[in-house]
Amino acid sequence: MLSSTLNFLHSSSPTMRLQVRPPCTTRFLPSHSQHGTRTQCVKGMRLTVRNSVVLHQSFESSIVPVNSAKLGKKWMEYQGLNNWDGLLDPLDDTLRNEILRYGKFVEAAYRSFDFDPDSPTYATCKFSRNSLLKRSEIGYTGYKLTKNLHATCGVRLPRWVDRTPAWMSTQSCWIGYVAVCQDKEEIARLGRRDVVIAFRGTATGMEWVENLRATLTSLVGSTNNGGPMVESGFWSLYTSKLSSCPSLQEMVRDEIGRVIRSYGDEQLSITITGHSLGAALATLAAYDIATTFDHAPMVTVVSFGGPRVGNTSFRCQMEKSGTKILRIVNSDDVITKVPGFVIDNNDVAVQAAGLPSWLRKPVEAMQLGYADVGQELRLSSRESPYLNKNNVAACHDLKTYLHLVNGFVSSTCPFRATATRMLERQSREKAFI
Repeated sequence: MLSSTLNFLHSSSPTMRLQVRPPCTTRFLPSHSQHGTRTQCVKGMRLTVRNSVVLHQSFESSIVPVNSAKLGKKWMEYQGLNNWDGLLDPLDDTLRNEILRYGKFVEAAYRSFDFDPDSPTYATCKFSRNSLLKRSEIGYTGYKLTKNLHATCGVRLPRWVDRTPAWMSTQSCWIGYVAVCQDKEEIARLGRRDVVIAFRGTATGMEWVENLRATLTSLVGSTNNGGPMVESGFWSLYTSKLSSCPSLQEMVRDEIGRVIRSYGDEQLSITITGHSLGAALATLAAYDIATTFDHAPMVTVVSFGGPRVGNTSFRCQMEKSGTKILRIVNSDDVITKVPGFVIDNNDVAVQAAGLPSWLRKPVEAMQLGYADVGQELRLSSRESPYLNKNNVAACHDLKTYLHLVNGFVSSTCPFRATATRMLERQSREKAFI
């Protein structure tokens, strides 16, 4: 397996080459404003700074991906038609670039959100619909933003809540957007017209309140006895509304319906991506689209650092609907291990999750029995020589996820820097022989 991984790295195909970024002069790379993080390159060295404190440093010669290859007729394979069989271990370089590309759309959602609780526009989008993708500085995408999305907390607030800070009392917030690929060359490269729905992660106090509502609730039209159930707080954020603001569910349905009517005669895909809370909302939106629209386009979820969302029945419904989910998981990220406990249809899975089989019924009775959905790409912060291993919060950061995706090779050789050293050692050994 290790030998095949090294051969994989040494491929002469243009889409498989590794590109090394040369040293640079001083520059700043924008990051999530909620963390106050920026990356500065000085004399060939990269320093990551959060609130003026250096977290870690690494040389700027880290490997970065080349431009994405043309997908053409293989686009459905990369969207998960065959559950990414043969593409995850080792990680196919074209798939890597597609994952990173969708991660940039999530970055745009973070960069566009007003995190300043003292700002009069707190919890809204800082940029206009026509300028968001450009001003968020993620590079040219070929997509056009068509709809802003808002999520509303369903928890009833006491009357005195108006006297609390904005970050605690704001009930409806900008959560993401819908964008449609309009560039003809990008459509040709992708092999279809792609629709992206991108969601940011938790940002406000009320969203944290919803996150902590960990018990499962039945979906509309199902019963508690064996039907699909999802985390109460996530479902509340997806379906709650105010008199002045429709629910996120209504906005997603309206916009996707419009897009299908506009482009239904073309090859069309819907890719939903998100980080943390956004990953959970992406999963719910995918379920909703697949079960609402007859003959819906192919729906794929690319999620980063997402928590668990539903029970075993929910997972089965997702699989029956044909929705494809690729979960990117950092094994050092605690958010991916909550809420609840993993319950499957056999005791082996229960024990593997660290839960004794005799506790299964009580856990199910408390509505805390969850099941992971989709295919998993498992990464680890411990495998990167550039990350601070002791920073728990950094393990969940979106930039950490994108860094790990960029560097991952395979389960036997988890990071490109390690693989590069092994290739060099092999070359030296051959020369010696």
